[in-house]
Amino acid sequence: MSFRHGYFARWRGTEYEASPDGAQVRLYVSAPAEGFTQVTADRHVRVVPAAEVERLAYVSTFCTWRGERFVVLGEHDGWTRVEYVGGKAPVAERLGLERFDRGVYQAWAPRAEIENLREEAV
Repeated sequence: MSFRHGYFARWRGTEYEASPDGAQVRLYVSAPAEGFTQVTADRHVRVVPAAEVERLAYVSTFCTWRGERFVVLGEHDGWTRVEYVGGKAPVAERLGLERFDRGVYQAWAPRAEIENLREEAV
């Protein structure tokens, strides 16, 4: 399963991974496409005027693990990397989360224990 975390834009009816840059938006695809320039073997970019973009949003995938709310950062081999968004250090410590930075707690959670996966866009 793929988890989205970052900017996404709808341009000409298609949704792309994106990066806003002032009056322009960079759109990305993994395979060659008309009008896109290859940046790396599996990354192609096209810069379009922001005014042409139908929708631009920051999308995050959230879940519930052990009864608490987390943002999903990625997945590998049946494990999901999650970051606690509850903001309560005692709860993070009780859950045995790794302190990644001040106020930032993360963990590798078994995929089978992840519940209520949902995307939110702002």
